[in-house]
Amino acid sequence: MNTHIKRFIYHLRYHYPIREIITVLLVGIAIVWFIWGSVQAMQKNYELRKVVQDRTRQAELVELETLALEYEQRYLQSEEYQRLSVRERLGYGDPGEKVLVLPANSTASSEGDAAPATQRAESPRPSNLSQWGTFLFGGNVRD
Repeated sequence: MNTHIKRFIYHLRYHYPIREIITVLLVGIAIVWFIWGSVQAMQKNYELRKVVQDRTRQAELVELETLALEYEQRYLQSEEYQRLSVRERLGYGDPGEKVLVLPANSTASSEGDAAPATQRAESPRPSNLSQWGTFLFGGNVRD
């Protein structure tokens, strides 16, 4: 058995280029390790870039909201808004403006307005064929 092992080692040592194989394997492992590290670095950079872009978007959003609130504040302090607000809430008008005040409708008049709408008889709608005939022969043309 001892001779078989010695023959096997001799055979490996002198018939196969073991040093070259080991060197190629080590170089291959080094290349894979380098590529793996590069991929991990690119992935981490991508994730960090996403975080930076999200925070930039949030900062822009806050800035836009601030500008909108400043604009709204300037509008609320403007003379135009104050006039519109007084007009709406207190019912005041501009000088020289006339207001038409109508009396409140009585129940009889509001019932009279609602009744004809429900009692109206709708004319029967013409059939599809008669509508096409009217369209094709120019029955809807007005002079």
